[in-house]
Amino acid sequence: MRLKIIQFYLPQFIKRRKLRELFLLTADAFGSAAPSLKGVSFEEMLTAYALFTREQADYYLQSERPLDEVSEQLFQNSFHWGQALRKLIGVKTWDEAMATLQVIYQVIGIDFHCDETGHVCVQRCFFHQYYTKEVCQLIAALDSGVAAGLAGGSNLIFTQRITEGYQCCKGVLSR
Repeated sequence: MRLKIIQFYLPQFIKRRKLRELFLLTADAFGSAAPSLKGVSFEEMLTAYALFTREQADYYLQSERPLDEVSEQLFQNSFHWGQALRKLIGVKTWDEAMATLQVIYQVIGIDFHCDETGHVCVQRCFFHQYYTKEVCQLIAALDSGVAAGLAGGSNLIFTQRITEGYQCCKGVLSR
């Protein structure tokens, strides 16, 4: 029932709360503090998230630190967030998990589609204007974690990205 509701209407305060949670789990993975978001609109908050993730990823990519560590932490944090959403919304099936992912991505400006075989296509992505291909590859650990948490352990792997010059992102989400 909750899924049906959020597919048609998701209040602004919930969008803001969930994006704030995403900020916090991302900041935690990078070992940094999330910026103050007091008094900003959801749209400004989304832009701030894109800039924050790019800055954190760029810093990490330029450092000597192993990428596997931050990638794993991004995955784990977003996996737990996805599990919490699964429980909150009452997701029980693969189709419900995909519908929930589609709502989540729609809220943050990503046109996400997954067919019954698990093939993923993203025609439009808000973040492509902010991310390099390297940043996108690192931040994709968040996508994988959320998908795995929502779908009960699935694995999302992108095979092409808009940030690599393709017209769309493509990938596979295993069942």
